[in-house]
Amino acid sequence: MRYYLWLFRRCSAAILAVALIYAMPCGSVADAAESPLPASAKTIPAMADDEREIGPLSLDVDATDTQHGIIKAQETIAVPSTGELVLMYPEWETASHAPTVPLASLTGLVMEADGQRIEWHRDPLDVYAVHVTVPAGAQRLVLRLQYLADRGTMQADMLSVPWQRLLLYPAGEPVSSVPVTASLRVPAGMTVVTSLDRTGIERDITRFATVPLDNLVDAPAYAARLVQRIDLDKQAGHSIRLDLLAHDAGDLAITADALAKIRSMIVQTGRVFGPPPFRHYDAIVTLDDALSSGGTEHLEEGENNLPAAYFTNPASQLNNLDLIAHEYVHAWNGRFRQPADLWAPTYNVPVGGSLLWVYEGQTEFWGRVLAARSRLRSRQETLDKLALDAATVDNRPGRAWKSLADSTNDAVYMAGHHVAWRDWQRREDYYPEGVLLWLDVDARLRELSGGRRGIDDFAARFFHAAKTGTQVSTYTFQDVCDALDVVAHEDWPAFLRRHLDTHDTAEALAGLSRAGWRLVYTTVPTPSFREAEAETGGLDLSYSVGLVVEDDGRIDSVAWDSPAFRAGLTVGMRIRRVSGQPYSRETASAAVDATPHAELTLDVGTAAKPKPLLIDYHGGLRYPRLEPIPGKSDRLTPLLDPK
Repeated sequence: MRYYLWLFRRCSAAILAVALIYAMPCGSVADAAESPLPASAKTIPAMADDEREIGPLSLDVDATDTQHGIIKAQETIAVPSTGELVLMYPEWETASHAPTVPLASLTGLVMEADGQRIEWHRDPLDVYAVHVTVPAGAQRLVLRLQYLADRGTMQADMLSVPWQRLLLYPAGEPVSSVPVTASLRVPAGMTVVTSLDRTGIERDITRFATVPLDNLVDAPAYAARLVQRIDLDKQAGHSIRLDLLAHDAGDLAITADALAKIRSMIVQTGRVFGPPPFRHYDAIVTLDDALSSGGTEHLEEGENNLPAAYFTNPASQLNNLDLIAHEYVHAWNGRFRQPADLWAPTYNVPVGGSLLWVYEGQTEFWGRVLAARSRLRSRQETLDKLALDAATVDNRPGRAWKSLADSTNDAVYMAGHHVAWRDWQRREDYYPEGVLLWLDVDARLRELSGGRRGIDDFAARFFHAAKTGTQVSTYTFQDVCDALDVVAHEDWPAFLRRHLDTHDTAEALAGLSRAGWRLVYTTVPTPSFREAEAETGGLDLSYSVGLVVEDDGRIDSVAWDSPAFRAGLTVGMRIRRVSGQPYSRETASAAVDATPHAELTLDVGTAAKPKPLLIDYHGGLRYPRLEPIPGKSDRLTPLLDPK
């Protein structure tokens, strides 16, 4: 259905073009009628032409030009018949749930048919589509192109290769039915890391087994000069490996205790979800301060970008400790089981994100839980991390106009765009609010069953993979509700819709109370808060006056409708003095701490012309943490206990 919606969109655009011709003044209609219709008025096939079978693709990638950050590719397509062919450059990326492939970075596209150059034409309405006429008798179409990579992904001693940005594929062909044989050339001395099966290595060229296009794209390749590969689980049929890539050999030092905790996470995950849906799995970890921390999910590998000191200074990584678990869980939740509206047959069909609170929100939830069960985080560190989630949910004034359900559309229209007021605009809140939603689901299941069942029972049913290499299994909102109802009877559609549609913060936080805990604010920050603050690069006073301030006094963010907002402060202003003292983190913290009994004044602007402002705030310093509710059943502790 999504594919035909895409075709309808394209046909609608063509109809609009014709309608505009007829809307012209009479003198223009004749002129327009003599002109050919735009290329988009031609048919872009919704299904493969029965009379033309496109042969397998070969893709040879050269990623040796790290100096300029240019990846070169040569693609060969067997074309057993001639005539017009439409090729698509991927637009939508699976992990971003959005049209995030940067078309402007595709350059130098040249095509040849049996050695003779032929011209191609970009579709004017769908610019990711390319039209080309294959000459009579031609057997092979060769494409050469360059991709201008993000510089952080192409470094002298470490790089990554996103296959979907290096090729075009025939329109109308489901990507699962397009076989591709790929090779990758990297700089001498680099080791290639990917979950793809290799058929051979010749000097600096690694050749891979032929796989469907969707499998190739789901297994990006990395390469680095310093690589350490560690077997985590060597069981036949689903081996699991940790691949560490670094710039400094010292960053590869991983302790036996750290490895034991990761292995414990693998075991605990298996006890939740059951048999793995993959043949083997590579947890790829790049230890690199030049890349922002984060990950990307795939069926047989996980991309985990982490700070260089992740293993050598674990005490400074409290807020990153569940990333590997998050991406690993995605093998079940997201890659094997996938929301029906997020699945598409090609990379040029729009998808919907109505169930991202399951796909991402529940995965984030399991990251918290599995990190606790495997002791990647201590019990207190887990509570502190959940407090940060709860504080984010508690301080989202944008909920007044934008529901969590609407936030599931954020990936489509916010990707790549600056969000100035995140708490008001609400960007991808299905992550932290999803954690609280699924905490409420677990607490309600335990409440209904007298503590005998919980969300583990739901996960074991819903994400069970009958066999390794299982095809994608899609699901709907009703499927989620039905699976929950098997565990414990409840009006689950109404329960979940309260979370998804609410404009009430108390409803969004209901899971904490049902689990026997509550969010409070104290004058002492937790270590997890301090680390999150360090990542912002400034002083975080978000939960008091509503400011994040860089060390030089420049304002990095202002909370919507906070005391700072109402006083007229905004991003980019520079604070010169705080209550009469030159700005520093210490003076600002002390001044806010004194607000219950003293005025808070700021001088902002230039040193020559400072502007005095009075901040109407009297609440002192406020930092989030969790505390148990006296007299209420504690349903959180059993959730966090190892299985």
